[in-house]
Amino acid sequence: MNYQNTVEWLFARLPMYQKIGAKALNKSLLPTQNFLSHVGNPHHQFKSVHVAGTNGKGSVSSMMASVLQEQGYRVGLYTSPHLKDFRERIKINGEEIPEQAVIDFVEKHQQYIEENTISFFELTVVMAFDYFAHQQTDIAVIEVGMGGRLDSTNVITPLLSVITNIGLDHTAVLGNTLGKIAGEKAGIIKPKIPVIIGEKHTETEKVFVEIAQKNEASIYFAEDNNQTNLYQTDLKGNYQQQNIRTVRTALKILAQQITIDEKSIKKGLANVVKNTKLLGRWQVLNESPLVVADTAHNAHGLQQTMQQVAQQNFDKLYIVLGVVDDKDLNTIVDYLPKTAYYLFVRPNVARGLDAFVLSEKMRNYGFVGEVCSCVSAGYEEAMKLATKNDMIYIGGSTFVVAEILK
Repeated sequence: MNYQNTVEWLFARLPMYQKIGAKALNKSLLPTQNFLSHVGNPHHQFKSVHVAGTNGKGSVSSMMASVLQEQGYRVGLYTSPHLKDFRERIKINGEEIPEQAVIDFVEKHQQYIEENTISFFELTVVMAFDYFAHQQTDIAVIEVGMGGRLDSTNVITPLLSVITNIGLDHTAVLGNTLGKIAGEKAGIIKPKIPVIIGEKHTETEKVFVEIAQKNEASIYFAEDNNQTNLYQTDLKGNYQQQNIRTVRTALKILAQQITIDEKSIKKGLANVVKNTKLLGRWQVLNESPLVVADTAHNAHGLQQTMQQVAQQNFDKLYIVLGVVDDKDLNTIVDYLPKTAYYLFVRPNVARGLDAFVLSEKMRNYGFVGEVCSCVSAGYEEAMKLATKNDMIYIGGSTFVVAEILK
């Protein structure tokens, strides 16, 4: 197998939520635990921080990894999904897992994977933990894929758990109320392990407090920390201020267990993109016209990004928009500007909503635009239509942004 063959095997043979939705999910941690045992329980060989949440968990994970890296630790970072290449999911000090390491892991364990019908999630998590252990990682920041309680990452005993916020997303899997979703995310709270909650909400606060108390886990709310304006980050987007608050609170508690100094915090936050290579967060692709791509894809995320769009100076706004087929448009249309001209596209994944269907639905809500044959065609058309004083926003789905960045 070469790397391309290996990745194709991963995507073609294994059920994966990003491709087929809820059917890819395994409602048990046992397959992950058994696979980890099969490879020697590598997750017992390094310290970890566990990060869940509806939005912001990728940014928070990357911020924390960057700070720990500046402190001099050898830092593993596990995130999902990837935007350009599978290897983005598994990094040490910002460097992606080598192609050969991916090939070797799959070849070594292919028989076990096939015989035990290991899912894409389970395989990727075990690969990451195995790589971190073999590379003698000091500490790893582990981002939850979805939910928390039944997520494949929920086999670690971290130094600290972080839940960024709760919003309505993946409701078919996690539940259709903030309280139910909070209950799933709170599944990462472990006995006597401190937990940081990024945002307070009346419907979710009581859920977190109750589960923390049951686990005798100290609970801290980041909104009680107001020191965000002291720190700058190279991650663009006004919404990063809340993420900084969450990270500051988390680091304060983590510093009770490992060494973290103020200099590393400031330097780490200032160099997140440089240190971790994080993509797709208010990523400016062009200056004139201004072109911004952002992976925000639910009500909570789009509300924040559209507020920032409204603060930009432009003559006309073009939005290249694509969504997945289980997206409830009712939850996001209130945050999308009707003054914009839309280029409707279909993300090139099995779950991508047909652009014509999206166009009809959006027209029923009063939006104006045209259908484009693919994401790149939508971007090209927007660039043709826009003048240097206009703005183009690309988003609606992680997969739309992924296609633009490839």
